Amino acid sequence: MSDASSAAREPATCSAKGCRATAEYAVVWNNPKVHTPEREKVWAACGEHRQFLADFLEIRGFLLRVDPWTA
Repeated sequence: MSDASSAAREPATCSAKGCRATAEYAVVWNNPKVHTPEREKVWAACGEHRQFLADFLEIRGFLLRVDPWTA
């Protein structure tokens, strides 16, 4: 049986399709056509996929920054 507190302690996994690695980075983004300027969306990224996810968002003009992942 799991509860919200135990789920909160589980490490986040990378947002890249099919990747199950532990997140090391927070790729922070915002789609200005959909979100207000202060809204920040976050994709979790492992070291291998950090640049791929950041590039994907940067090309679209959505990337705000990449931060270290903090639980």
